Amino acid sequence: MHKARRPIAAIFTWSMALAVPQAALAADQPPGPCEQVVAACKSAGFVAGQAKEGSGLWVDCVGPLVRGTPAPANADKALPAVPADVLAACKAKRAGFGEGKKEAAKPATQPAPAQH
Repeated sequence: MHKARRPIAAIFTWSMALAVPQAALAADQPPGPCEQVVAACKSAGFVAGQAKEGSGLWVDCVGPLVRGTPAPANADKALPAVPADVLAACKAKRAGFGEGKKEAAKPATQPAPAQH
């Protein structure tokens, strides 16, 4: 019974040894351009889920920045300054980033055939 635990412990130890360096590598990489946009919005005080209050992270900040449009009329904070090259890189890397969920296209309804 004691011998059966060794392989399990060895597998666990090896899997952890392999996972830790990967996590460390990910932490050392600088944030991508879209993550920089989100960070700028958070630093400016925008919060996820606060769109009704005018300080929504995605609706009031990220979306307008990525689209290059002004903040919505109900936004209560100014958009942060984000370099144009960061915005362009974000759009190039992740098309549609900050656009929210798209509704599925509804099929066009056709009138019922006339009955004679």
